[in-house]
Amino acid sequence: MPIDLHDFVLNKDIPVPLYYQFKQILLEKIRSGELGESECLPTEMKFATELGISRSTLRQAFNELVSEGYLNREKGKGTFVCRPKIDEGFFQKLDSFNREMRQKGLEPGTKVLGFARMTGRAEVCRQLGVPDDADLIYLCRLRLADGEPVVYLETWLPHDPLEAILAEDFSLQSLYQVLEEKFNRRVERAVRRIEAVGATSREASLLGLKTGAPVCLVRSTAYLADGTPIEHSIARYRGDRNQFTVELVRK
Repeated sequence: MPIDLHDFVLNKDIPVPLYYQFKQILLEKIRSGELGESECLPTEMKFATELGISRSTLRQAFNELVSEGYLNREKGKGTFVCRPKIDEGFFQKLDSFNREMRQKGLEPGTKVLGFARMTGRAEVCRQLGVPDDADLIYLCRLRLADGEPVVYLETWLPHDPLEAILAEDFSLQSLYQVLEEKFNRRVERAVRRIEAVGATSREASLLGLKTGAPVCLVRSTAYLADGTPIEHSIARYRGDRNQFTVELVRK
């Protein structure tokens, strides 16, 4: 159904900027599902003519919605509605993937791709503060939101204190919750490093991307209260479905 421009009622007699009024109306139509994914919007010129406002005003609203992941511009084709990116807040707090997804109104899911004892990862052993040839526990998972793969996650744990964890089912359980409730090891802090990389053929296949598509690679090391490292992970987040929020405080 064509978008009804009569719904865009802007009030020029209030101090709220026109671009912001327009943006909020359009945003509500996207969030409510009235405007579906991949729907093409009228041009800025058409909006400007019908609403009696400048193209620069509209462009500001469109630019913000593009940067926030609600719209996508395709050169020579137009502006289209797209699914908003999942705003990952894990640079600000430690929380389980399942709980974070549910808080965003998404249904989480996990596929365990590998879970076993392993050796031979000296660089990981160093992150965990164990000898280079120490045994590790390797857990490989694909995390999903509403059935769509969004994160490919590899995790390593020190084997000796956690050998019994190999009996757990992490398609259903939270790793941090199991560590705390069954092994009395509570993760208190984590150091995370992020970079943009291109997806390998395996990563692309798992995440539903093209080889070389952008992914956010996040390396994390988690620590107990006494500073003992307990987990090292490498996560690959789909660049088209995730964004990250970091809150900074001036001291």
